[in-house]
This record gives sequence, structure tokens and C-alpha cells, in this order.
Amino acid sequence: MSEEACPIPTSPSGPEPDAIGRMLAARSVAVVGLSDDPNRTSNHVAGYLQDAGFAIIPINPNCQTALGQKCLGSLDELKVPPDVVLVFRRSEYTPQVAQAAVAAKAKALWLQTGIHNAEARRIAENSGLDYIEDRCMMVEHMRRRRNTSK
Repeated sequence: MSEEACPIPTSPSGPEPDAIGRMLAARSVAVVGLSDDPNRTSNHVAGYLQDAGFAIIPINPNCQTALGQKCLGSLDELKVPPDVVLVFRRSEYTPQVAQAAVAAKAKALWLQTGIHNAEARRIAENSGLDYIEDRCMMVEHMRRRRNTSK
């Protein structure tokens, strides 16, 4: 798998390296907007993360299953808090996702490449969640893996 599925971030400031490290040390990732279509970026990224050992929890009310897992309709259906909520939704929907992540007692909120929202950031950070936006979790994981293997 390549970094081509996730282009270089466009936001001017990068996330704190410690926040990225904490999120990449996570075990469970609830993927909001995970598509069951293997040609979609969300499926590619989540598949990579699953292959890397992360427990993927698909969140999509329009899918029955994705990556061999039953899809949940929303974060409020979670039985156990996820370590990270990874978001593949348009920016305008992210404040609601941030509120749901807080309610689900997630530890972190990660908005994929191209997704950023000041209100979502405020909600997450004011609630003590680590927050990343406009970055690809797969690319960051690949980068860390590459840097540690040198």
C-alpha cells in the first residue's frame, strides 16, 4: 500500500509529535465514514491500519459490514470507548462527530487529510482529547515505521 491514497497535508501547522505518537500507539480505532467499497480511501486506510494490528470499528449507517466487521450506525452504539475516532466525513459534519467522540469517551479525534474544522478542534481539545486534523493516519504510521526501521 502506498501513501498515494492520502496526499500531503494542506494545513499550515503540523500536529504535536507526542499526540501523533499516542494515537499511533492506540489499539482501537472507530472509523467514522468507513466505506465498504475497496476503491474508497477510507477502506484503503482502514484496511492498512487493520493489517498493522489496529482493531477497526466501522461506523457508517449506510453499510452492513466493512473489512469483515459489522458496521455500527453511529458512535453512540459503541459498547467500549475507542482509543481514536478517525473521521472520513466532510468538514462541516465534524463538530457533531467531535461531540459524539467526547460522549463515547474516546481518547483522541483524528480528521483525515483534507478535513479540518475549528469548532471540532475546540470541542475535542476542551474535552481533553488529543486532536489531529488534515493528516493521514496511514501515512503517519508508515512514516513512523520507516523511521524506526533505519
